[in-house]
Amino acid sequence: MAIKKLAGFALLAVTAVAVSACAGGSGASDADNTIDGEVKGDVVFVTWRTDLVQDGTFDKYAEEFHAKYPDANVTFEGITDYEGELKTRLSTKNYGDVLGIPNSVQPDQFADFFEPLGKTADLQADYRFLAAKSYEDTQYGLALGGNANGIVYNTAVFEEAGVATPPTTEEEWLAAMKKVQDNTDAIPLYTNYKDGWPLSQWSGNIGAVTGDPDAMNAMATEDAPWTDGEDIFAIDSLIYDTVEAGYTEADPLTTNWEQSKVDFATGKIATMALGSWAISQLQAAASDNGEDPSVVGYMTFPAVADGTQFAMVGGDYNLGINKNSSVKAAAKAWIDFLIEDSGFTQDQGMVSSLLAEPLPENLTGLSDAGVELIELNAAPTGQEALFTNIADTAQIDVWGNLYRQKLIDIARGAADGDKQSYFDELNTRWAEARAEVG
Repeated sequence: MAIKKLAGFALLAVTAVAVSACAGGSGASDADNTIDGEVKGDVVFVTWRTDLVQDGTFDKYAEEFHAKYPDANVTFEGITDYEGELKTRLSTKNYGDVLGIPNSVQPDQFADFFEPLGKTADLQADYRFLAAKSYEDTQYGLALGGNANGIVYNTAVFEEAGVATPPTTEEEWLAAMKKVQDNTDAIPLYTNYKDGWPLSQWSGNIGAVTGDPDAMNAMATEDAPWTDGEDIFAIDSLIYDTVEAGYTEADPLTTNWEQSKVDFATGKIATMALGSWAISQLQAAASDNGEDPSVVGYMTFPAVADGTQFAMVGGDYNLGINKNSSVKAAAKAWIDFLIEDSGFTQDQGMVSSLLAEPLPENLTGLSDAGVELIELNAAPTGQEALFTNIADTAQIDVWGNLYRQKLIDIARGAADGDKQSYFDELNTRWAEARAEVG
């Protein structure tokens, strides 16, 4: 998620550090260079969190790590265009010692780039969020932290509008959006269309509509997932109907993510679909602009299954070790330190990857409302890349923004078609891709 938070800083320069001591150096293939070896050497951490490099947060962690392991040091390379640059770097051996595993690396490619961290079955007793970076029961990454998925809402705007409680169905949602539009000056739903990446946040709710932890796996076995009763149908229908009703920004081509945080905090925007990682940023924006941080509320996707509301939780970037690293033990120790000892998830308001750790305070609203938190199940063995392969073949970027931008364009009358014709097109492309991928 954090790479998305950095989208507005596209011109930030890479925080350069020396990389000569990292991957591919002397000793990379030594027999004793294992993750269980002696913790020593210089670790280069390639990170998407340029903000934490710049504000000194990671330097503080590095000092504490060095105090615990005097023979090891950590330096940082923060990259703004993380996914884009890592695509190039992975064609070399020079991609640091520890890094967030890029989303472009498919499960059946993990072993080509990353050191195994153990058997997934053995790690399940201690860690959350293992499924995404597991392949054939081997774990290649551990999530630095995790987030819930849902919608942020401005509590003051809802109160002014007369929305007493967060909506739990699409009908209630549209009624709430109408109240906001009729009774306040706020934009009911801000899509962040131009920035693009926020539209991908809606897909984090797959599973929450039906309360099915296998919803993503099931979608890979269906020819027509954009059909009533399916998660992706409910999500995209709600977006379409909200835009068509005129409850979103007047000109989506001029949205601005950084400004949207301020506008939300100051009551100019009522809702945005974002992971819980955004809560701390919006609270900070509220404080910076003289507002009470408590205006930031968080609700799950408005849907009920068998009388229960669900919210999905999932891991942020998973940390992996470059298989060419010459300091694998120090690299593993750094990952463990970040997850277990640094206080990172508490500082960021994220869900800890450690099962023993409690949920963060910013999610107590969900638990107080009786929302059940669930995590997507891993794909069956041998089908880890199936969903991605179908989506890629169909050219439907479920975790991107292009197909939802077209959805919004149709809903606002800027493109031909209607909801049903577009869903029919998506179903056709999905079915053809399934037939091709097998």
